[in-house]
Amino acid sequence: MKPGILVISHGSRENGWVSLVDEAVQSARNLLSESGVPVEAAFLELVEGRLIQDGIDRLEAEGVTHLFAVPLFISSGSKHVDEIGWALGAYPEARTETELSLLRMNAELTYGKPIDDDPEIAQVLLERVSSMSTDPASESLLFIGHGSDKPGFHEAWRRGLTALASKVRERGGYADAEIAMLRPDLAATAVSALRLRRPAAAVLAVPVFLSEGYFTQQVIPQRLAGLDCRYTGDALMPHPQVARWIARQASEWLRHFT
Repeated sequence: MKPGILVISHGSRENGWVSLVDEAVQSARNLLSESGVPVEAAFLELVEGRLIQDGIDRLEAEGVTHLFAVPLFISSGSKHVDEIGWALGAYPEARTETELSLLRMNAELTYGKPIDDDPEIAQVLLERVSSMSTDPASESLLFIGHGSDKPGFHEAWRRGLTALASKVRERGGYADAEIAMLRPDLAATAVSALRLRRPAAAVLAVPVFLSEGYFTQQVIPQRLAGLDCRYTGDALMPHPQVARWIARQASEWLRHFT
């Protein structure tokens, strides 16, 4: 029996985005080096020659018989987490429409979890918030994720973001915290709720996205226009905690596997 790790993320036509994922996976590979387990990065779409099936094939070519797939996504409410799980055979059916097909695999699969409210990622968000903060006790936090307007998926997004926001607020000693999604558009409503509860508090807005791009640089600033929020657009990557999150999930699985 030989274990292997497959880290799956969305993919992008931008080389910089792919490089960020590759750097995080390489760091996780280094953290797991003593185990000798092979670690591959694969993408849902847009990265030719490095799609999920390519990653599975490479690992099985190395003799992997037991595969741990880590979905490098923010929320279990992401439709991509669901459709990838179905394509891997982890779920009996997909809960949303998908263009994916069932993947070929001989190895025994274990499907991991996305970030949701992971405490290591909460630490990254705390650092992002701290870069804008001057007086936590008089500041409110707004965490903005992609979200979903589909029943079931929306609730999962809300649970994860709310728990992350609570962790960061408590650790940093901030006055208040709220969450918003881009789908549906809830930014203005969330800012209004924060101002209603804490009229004098400054609002610090933080994107809960893996990397900077269209949503963090264009969509969120547009949604926040005129709302008087501090915003830098700093995403989760690059940060060493992302690699530690991958490596911790893999290590826990490897202990069970052993």
